Amino acid sequence: MELLEKRILKDGKIGKGNILKVDSFVNHQIDVAFISLLAKEFKRRFEGEEINKILTIEASGIGIACIVAQEFNVPVVFAKKQKTVNIAGDVYTSKVESFTHKNTYDIIVSKEFLNNEDKILIIDDFLAKGSALNGLINLISDAKATIVGAGIIIEKAYQEGGKMIRDMGIRVESLARIKSMKENGEIEFIN
Repeated sequence: MELLEKRILKDGKIGKGNILKVDSFVNHQIDVAFISLLAKEFKRRFEGEEINKILTIEASGIGIACIVAQEFNVPVVFAKKQKTVNIAGDVYTSKVESFTHKNTYDIIVSKEFLNNEDKILIIDDFLAKGSALNGLINLISDAKATIVGAGIIIEKAYQEGGKMIRDMGIRVESLARIKSMKENGEIEFIN
């Protein structure tokens, strides 16, 4: 999506460890008008699919997931990174390794919100090594729900996550696919 690629080049920053920071418009400060355009593109790409829930992971996926859910007129469920006292009863859990935070944690969704009748579209901001996406897929699988696909804002296509998920037979629609990224700020996209 050319609009997104231009915005990444304009406002994105490459940090230490080859981390792409888009926190000025995607996942810390959210440019809602811009994210709404991305949500409309996900709606276009998944048009005609039967979807009754959007699933994401806390925290940075929640903003885009909510706006995409509004496009599809369905609820958002987000996997929490730690169990809290307000999650009562049984839960689905999966382990996720965070490339950015350099740790492993359990993600949790109450069984009340995922079931075998659900047709789920996963929405997230980034896809790199695929751990978060794989964790969400495990939750859906445990619930015996159907995975319609995954909508990703930015995929680091030079890392193995996208290939791994696609090799599982899951449809992945990434709005921007990065071929290479250098610490000097140079970014090359796959068109």
